[in-house]
Amino acid sequence: MLGALDETQIDALLTGQVTGRLGCAKDDKVYIVPINYYFKNSTIYSHSAAGKKIDMMRENPNVCFQVDQIDSIFRWQSAIVWGRFEEITDPEKKQQAMQGITHRIMPFVTTPAGHPSHGIAALETDLENLELIVFKIIITEKSGKLEYSDGL
Repeated sequence: MLGALDETQIDALLTGQVTGRLGCAKDDKVYIVPINYYFKNSTIYSHSAAGKKIDMMRENPNVCFQVDQIDSIFRWQSAIVWGRFEEITDPEKKQQAMQGITHRIMPFVTTPAGHPSHGIAALETDLENLELIVFKIIITEKSGKLEYSDGL
């Protein structure tokens, strides 16, 4: 059976996942990329090195974000949210956001060397010369769907 997720279910799905897909657009090009994140108070927090997605979001802050949980082809949930990119520049707020991201992602790290950059750099020492951009997506709209079959 197909159905819609309500806002509480969408928030639970966003809270329960750590990786989603960020969509941004610039000059008639759409770019979708997976990101690690954490969700709190209708806001998605993430980080990145400088690059295409950051350049695109700085120019056009209107973005969408998609997350799903797929148990099988007949049992899944998916949510898409739309919102506005905002770079976090205040050092204290930046640190708080990074702590939230780290606390959410660390349980999924399987080796001690896997934590320093969450995919941004190979080694912790590489981070010293890297501009870490921390950002949030302030959600303005949400939609979600699900499919389930009690017979499977």
